[in-house]
Amino acid sequence: MPIGIGADHEALADALTRFAARETPVQRTRTRFAELGRGELPDHWKQLVEMGIPSLHIPEAFDGAGAGLLELAVALEQSGHGLVPGPLLATVTASAVIRTYGTDAAHTTLLPRFAAGATGACALDSGTVTLEGDGDEVIASGTTVPVLGAVGADILVLAGRCDEKPVWFVVPSGAQGVGRVAEEGVDPTRDIGRIHLSETRIPADHILGALPGEVGALATVLQCAEAVGIARWAQETSLAYTKIREQFGRPIGTFQAIKHKCAQLFIRVEVMTSAVWDAATAADSGDREQAALTAARAATVCRREAADVVLDCLTLLGGIGNTWEHDIHLYWRRAVSLLALGGSQDEWARSAGELALTIERHAAPGVEDRPEFRARVAATIAEATQLGARAARVLLADRGLVSPHYPEPYGLGADTAGQLIIAEEFDRAGLPQPTTVIGEWALPSILRYGTDEQMERLVAPTLRGEIVWCQLFSEPGAGSDLASLTTFATKVDGGWRVDGSKVWTSRAHEAHWGICLARTDREAPKHRGISFFLVDMTAPGVEVRPLREANGDRMFNEVALGGVFVPDADLVGAPGEGWKVARTTLANERVAMGTTPVAGRHRFDPIEVVRGLDPATRHDALPALGRITAATGALDALAHRSVLKRLSGLNPGVEASALKAASARHITDATAQVLEWFGPEAAVGSLGPGVTGGGRAAKAYLSTPSLLIGGGTLEIQLNVISEQILGLPREPRVTGGRLDGRTAHT
Repeated sequence: MPIGIGADHEALADALTRFAARETPVQRTRTRFAELGRGELPDHWKQLVEMGIPSLHIPEAFDGAGAGLLELAVALEQSGHGLVPGPLLATVTASAVIRTYGTDAAHTTLLPRFAAGATGACALDSGTVTLEGDGDEVIASGTTVPVLGAVGADILVLAGRCDEKPVWFVVPSGAQGVGRVAEEGVDPTRDIGRIHLSETRIPADHILGALPGEVGALATVLQCAEAVGIARWAQETSLAYTKIREQFGRPIGTFQAIKHKCAQLFIRVEVMTSAVWDAATAADSGDREQAALTAARAATVCRREAADVVLDCLTLLGGIGNTWEHDIHLYWRRAVSLLALGGSQDEWARSAGELALTIERHAAPGVEDRPEFRARVAATIAEATQLGARAARVLLADRGLVSPHYPEPYGLGADTAGQLIIAEEFDRAGLPQPTTVIGEWALPSILRYGTDEQMERLVAPTLRGEIVWCQLFSEPGAGSDLASLTTFATKVDGGWRVDGSKVWTSRAHEAHWGICLARTDREAPKHRGISFFLVDMTAPGVEVRPLREANGDRMFNEVALGGVFVPDADLVGAPGEGWKVARTTLANERVAMGTTPVAGRHRFDPIEVVRGLDPATRHDALPALGRITAATGALDALAHRSVLKRLSGLNPGVEASALKAASARHITDATAQVLEWFGPEAAVGSLGPGVTGGGRAAKAYLSTPSLLIGGGTLEIQLNVISEQILGLPREPRVTGGRLDGRTAHT
């Protein structure tokens, strides 16, 4: 999914995609490397200006479109995707910096020039440039670091050091004392060079009001937007190749190793995309702290990752990808150039870590307010806060606020926007929104396929907290492959006799009821002949055996079902429809805007852990903290985008699949890092319920298998993404010594 998620963004992206295919095909760009390196204006620049692309973000008062940085990011993503050559990135970076930090005089003088087609360049480091003087003008002398677009730019945004602090200023390229030297660029599709200043006079109204780091933060968001487009093109290109390239008589996309790599590449690009979207959105909010935090996070998540993604895609192409003739090396060169120009990756991570210690990300959900609805919800929650826990739960359940997406009388029939408003009011009141836990998966199936009697008997008591549920799906020989289950239900007078074994059943030791899949037709194909039962966990024949986990807890259980009688009244749907009913269970529609936890159910805040370290250790921990919080922020943004898609009536399935797979790996990495911060203290101490300090960090890491296995292993998730989202073919089965009609060889 691209950076933009609205209809206007889609139209903008489509226009640029068609423009790049028509006006800047890569084969044409290949013939113009010399001219591009000299900074000559490409033929398509005039058309881009007429389309209003370089002036998207410039206010209408200065002849621009008056859009925001998000729209500019959408355009740059497509520029990267199409490998559009020339000065677009350099120009919009310079004009965006002037728009954001320039004086009124600079706006009036320079922004209309950009809107009319002037080109620009922006240095992100001062090099040896120094500034002297004050008052009406300063004098600049020295040489910049390599600057993208410097050779052909009309307007230069440069940095110099004044009293050891960086100061940004604007100077026309033709001003006295300005010289430019072209360099041969790693990216041959645009120019790069150094700028020499010799006692160049800079008027006071051309000094920018940017604080240290702000120009780099703005520039990196734009660079990362282009990097996302580069990475997305590489991911799409390598994916298409795996579908047609054959080895050993079949497409390489059928090999599980290739499928998993393709799925991981897809997930990585989705996470990068979300980080840039979040940073561009924060920049448009006008909040400097939020913009700085999200920019540092985007740089941490995207810059190195973009180059690595393209390299991994190149290896999927095999030897052909490493030749000059294949376009992917040009995309890789552009990604490498951006990585080199954008500053130290470790410094960006350190910056993200430092900012995380003092700034919390506040992202508006983007919901149109409903004042009357909000007021009713707030009043009910306020009433609940005055009651004891038990009475409050009953009140919230009876008012429809425990599962507000359920239909009345059990919920409010709340849509996505309504659920988000309710969540906001719970947060505002400081009251956790109740959950039925496994009931969140059980009740939707009962509400859709159950009888009136089942609903009346089970739904309201569950919402009030009187009934606890467990899920009897997984079996010792049928974990993620639910269709292979071997628990059988045999018809008897008045009901069914259920025999079998279930495993990894959360909360079975305290559950009153369980939802159970059992095979009722032994002759039917795998997904048929399965029925959906409600099992009384106190019934004769139900034996719950707690399983002790590596972390010492006993949350999971094995459940033996030995001749358990289930009345006909506890069959949900018709016999043989269990798979259809279960699909409702597995597609719970509750909207969650929550943050991404970093330690599963043993939660801790890595920011608080780092705050508690001694100063020297804290300083050393900041880059790792930056990487953790940057990834967490990107995953939260991915979840936020999924919610916004729901608000627009779109299907958020792609984001949900990517989020689950990425979160499991991220939480595992984060808990391992926190373990290192505690050092030897994490090797001692009880892992019991009251565990603290280093022991708590060890317990958090030892709890990660449930994230990597629960709800389908990570490998199963990658299979689902590769086959159902990316369209890769299933691996052929070997039966009877033959492989899809061909002889199978050892």
